Amino acid sequence: MDFERNLDKYAELAVKAGVNIQKDQFLWVSAPTGTEQLVRRIVRQAYLAGAGDVHVQWYDEEVKRTHYELAPDSAFKHFPKWLAAAFDSVGEREGAFLQVEADDPDLLKGIPPERLQTYEKARGNALESFYDAIETDRISWSIIAMPSQKWADKVFPELPESERISALWNTIFEAVRIKEEKPVDEWRKHIETLQVKASQLNEKRFWKLQYTATGTDLTVELPDKHLWLTGSSTNKGRNDLYCQYANRRSLYRPSQNWGEWVCFKYKAIGLS
Repeated sequence: MDFERNLDKYAELAVKAGVNIQKDQFLWVSAPTGTEQLVRRIVRQAYLAGAGDVHVQWYDEEVKRTHYELAPDSAFKHFPKWLAAAFDSVGEREGAFLQVEADDPDLLKGIPPERLQTYEKARGNALESFYDAIETDRISWSIIAMPSQKWADKVFPELPESERISALWNTIFEAVRIKEEKPVDEWRKHIETLQVKASQLNEKRFWKLQYTATGTDLTVELPDKHLWLTGSSTNKGRNDLYCQYANRRSLYRPSQNWGEWVCFKYKAIGLS
């Protein structure tokens, strides 16, 4: 019962805090097979929150692996135009995009890197407008995780196999505050705190950061006009976003004299 309730709360969090779906807004959900129990809840929560339309794009990891193994080289030089147009429609409709991650960490192990690189280049070129819509916050977007057996095996190899999925679920629920009574409210408070901390860091205008601890000696030099961000943003329609992962393009490029490091663990910066 507790797990089912937590799963419902997780789906609600993804919809209301992750992409902050608005009335009549279009939502595109991309998810691998095996995540149906979560995705079905996300669709339900999206409609309850007022979404106008929800589309789920399913993909299968075994099919993906087979494609990379057996398809001819020419298959990796092109990205379907119809699929690129579908992605572009999310931006055109000022919609929202939610990615559910539950991948096997070793899915593409052993695949020739040339195939991966060729396809990623073709995909990047075809989806340039879609990625631009994400990077400029013309659409709301977020990424959430769901355990898979192969992922759980990597994280908890010391546990009996039958306990690993549950352990990873508990870890995810703890990380995203699902065990709080009202996770959406908790995330909004958390973002407000991060905004205060980001503002303090931007006012400090640090030249470099130094981390020292047992086994750690790390110095990172910061660009002159660097900005500290919070992981949240505001889309074109002024709807707050709360949970984002890194964009596909790096926003940080160190200077030539950025230092050397050996890092095994870290600690947070304390701000008074």
